[in-house]
Amino acid sequence: MSSTKIENVVIIGSGPAGYTAALYTARADLEPLVIEGFAWGGLLQQTTEVENFPGYPQGVMGPEMMQQLRDQAERFGTRMVTDDATALKLSDQPGGLHEVEVGGETILTRSVVLAMGAEHRKLAVPGEEELSGRGVSYCATCDAAFFRDVPTVIVGGGDSAMEEALFLAKFASKVVVIHRRDEFRASQIMLDRARETDNIQFLTPFAVDEFVAGENGALSTLKLRNTETGDQQDLEAKGAFIAVGHVPTSELVEGQIVLNEDGYVGVDGRSTRTNRPGVFGAGDLVDHTYRQAITAAASGCQAALDAEWYLRDTPQLATADADEASA
Repeated sequence: MSSTKIENVVIIGSGPAGYTAALYTARADLEPLVIEGFAWGGLLQQTTEVENFPGYPQGVMGPEMMQQLRDQAERFGTRMVTDDATALKLSDQPGGLHEVEVGGETILTRSVVLAMGAEHRKLAVPGEEELSGRGVSYCATCDAAFFRDVPTVIVGGGDSAMEEALFLAKFASKVVVIHRRDEFRASQIMLDRARETDNIQFLTPFAVDEFVAGENGALSTLKLRNTETGDQQDLEAKGAFIAVGHVPTSELVEGQIVLNEDGYVGVDGRSTRTNRPGVFGAGDLVDHTYRQAITAAASGCQAALDAEWYLRDTPQLATADADEASA
């Protein structure tokens, strides 16, 4: 079954990027349709208190902020579909129509904003899911202030792990960087900065086998295993920050949109334009550097403006699908 309406813009995904793109396109009278997914709101739905988003001087809970962004987009006429897009057929012609499959229906649209985000790469060990938000975190920039003057750990060995460790060291009494190999992927300059910081220590070659809760239900201990000898040891910590990378949610466009070697959507320079005309990328699906809520929201704004300008300047192609849908 196909929709009888040709949409101006369909936004796939939610979170700060998707909802900001919806807000801007709605205010431009483009009547956006957001396929927000069952897990709407993105990674901030899994976050407790957010203190670094402008406009919230007292902080705000992640789910509350996402509800407010969603409500604001709806206020200006955004329509929401709380379902997952299952397939895309993207036109390679300027002015061509794109097809979005969702809930057994084919939606035709003149433009698409891709805002499916990225997921934190997880260790997949016991206690990780259960203690997420209760000592286990994936963002020191977001949560370091909650671990002031207590022992913490960073799990990872790349530049992101070193950046997280350096930021966390400003708050925690001690930061132990745990890495499964003696060699690090981090650049030498980042590694040197971490090693020169008094309260950062290194523990290698160890992997985390389990996160264990204390009597209060929050993280208290990590069970570690030496990856060379198999020896095990326990390490006490109140906070554990996992920095082993992100996984962009780009499977839906693989083979149609240019992706980089890590699977992030490629865009043209500082724009949000992809290699397909009328298709724009925003948020953590594109950004493998900053990955902050505020930068995701900003790129959602950019994608909305790029889509608006595209629709203004690009005539719609006359196609059989368009004629049938308009009949």
